[in-house]
Amino acid sequence: MTPAELRKRLHSDETSFGTLIVSPSPHWPEVVKTCGLDFVFLDTEHIALDRAPLSWMCQTYAALGLPPLVRIPSPDPYAATMVLDGGAAGVIAPYVESVEQVQALRGAVKLRPIKGRKLAQLLGGAPVEAELEAYISKGADDRLLIVNIESAPAMAALDDILAVPDLDGVLIGPHDLSCSLGLPERYDHPDFLNACETIFRKARAARLGAGIHFWGEIEQQVQFLKLGANLLIHSGDILLFQKHLKAELQAVKQATGLLTGAPVLRTGMNI
Repeated sequence: MTPAELRKRLHSDETSFGTLIVSPSPHWPEVVKTCGLDFVFLDTEHIALDRAPLSWMCQTYAALGLPPLVRIPSPDPYAATMVLDGGAAGVIAPYVESVEQVQALRGAVKLRPIKGRKLAQLLGGAPVEAELEAYISKGADDRLLIVNIESAPAMAALDDILAVPDLDGVLIGPHDLSCSLGLPERYDHPDFLNACETIFRKARAARLGAGIHFWGEIEQQVQFLKLGANLLIHSGDILLFQKHLKAELQAVKQATGLLTGAPVLRTGMNI
């Protein structure tokens, strides 16, 4: 899948699936490409990934037909430009709460390579030369802009955020959103689920992608899709490794009579 194809899917009624990739192992992409994913999620907000290995991961997954969506550490347009230069297919900006933040990101992602005073003029609605407009539009089709909605203030500003031109989707950060709502990690609480449904419904009504990154039970992930999401980032490589390694080792120990009680490991991420 190309970035343009993924972007088209987000704006349609199709559902797209990805997962968080933490490992920079050169063996990982060949394995990941067999898993039925539409894209990969690379997170530089919570994961320590330097610019060079991040660029290698972006270039490799893109070559395998898995567009890499990179979350930057903060809603900083300069950080967005850096990951795009490294090969990211799209940018996910964390903890966005205002139209002004989205507009700045729009300038970095969708109006490349315009900068400085001319960029400020274009963002302010100034007319653009026909040849330049065609050049910018062609490039914008191949780059995605997604913002995290993960706070009560972001929900209050959601209608205005969704109206910003060129935005491709919103992504719920469940941990931060639950804490902002005063319901830390209460992912089954009616108020949290209602907030998710509201975000999904408004984004889809605007014909934008509506997504969530979630690592809980399968039933919970299915519920988010039924509530209206059309973008699901399912768990992550490190979480799936932990889950399946623990389960298989316990099964082996159980079958051989060696299981004497294993420590309970908490599986989750604060994102």
